[in-house]
Amino acid sequence: MTDARDDAQRGIPYLVGAAFGFSLMSLLVKRAGRDLPVEMLVLARGVVTFVISAGLLRRHRLSPWGNDKKRLVLRGVLGTGGLACFFYAVTVLPLAEVTVIHYLNPVLTAVLAALLLREPIGLRLVTALVIAILGTVLVAQPPFLFGGASDLPLPGVLAALGGATFSAGAYVTVRRVTQTDHPLVVVFYFPLVAVPVLLPFALRAWIWPTPTGWLLLLGIGVVTQISQVLLTEGLARVPAGRGTAVGYVQIVFATLLGLLFFAEVPTATTIAGALLIVAATASLWVKAAPRS
Repeated sequence: MTDARDDAQRGIPYLVGAAFGFSLMSLLVKRAGRDLPVEMLVLARGVVTFVISAGLLRRHRLSPWGNDKKRLVLRGVLGTGGLACFFYAVTVLPLAEVTVIHYLNPVLTAVLAALLLREPIGLRLVTALVIAILGTVLVAQPPFLFGGASDLPLPGVLAALGGATFSAGAYVTVRRVTQTDHPLVVVFYFPLVAVPVLLPFALRAWIWPTPTGWLLLLGIGVVTQISQVLLTEGLARVPAGRGTAVGYVQIVFATLLGLLFFAEVPTATTIAGALLIVAATASLWVKAAPRS
């Protein structure tokens, strides 16, 4: 029991590093999205990840095909859907708002982990889910509840929610498949699925990038690859639902980057919603904390 708790603590720095990396990725995506279509951004992420992952697998002399192929492919499908939704949301929503909505996924992850992986479920998890949903409603401010028109475009909000749902499924799959396969193999299956799926869409929407555009595309791929490896390593050590909750520090990173680079000042309701969601997932982490 003590060893498991120590291992979980060692996983936290990986998850915090992943949160910062994904925030930096969001910044690059938002900048690149001014000139390039989302399809190209997601494809670039997949191509760079494919090259780096293949090199790392070769260096570590690991077979790229893995053991649990069905779940590895499922991880790739869910990851592709989640990333496409998230990238689109980043291009049309402020960084703070899209990050808050997207980070509903740790609570969704805890629910799916309880249902599919038989991780503990109880009143604490149900309460966290309700609070997190309330926080999401405060950020999105749907017109049928608040009246009038929301400042956030509905397609962007729906994309962020879709990304959160896909990501929750991907995280649970990662948690399960890291029991049978090396984290580098798990990461490799994302581009293995994403590149052939996204290539036709990217070619149809293709716009030839400027030199700055090429650098942004490369940066998106490299930063996201590093972040994904950190995330996978962290999730291999920390239970899925509570482990991803540590990533809520990404809300802080995204808010600061949005303010610094795009003069995006979060609204009071966004801050209130973020606090509710953070409180919800913090309660899940407290539950996992060792007792003295």
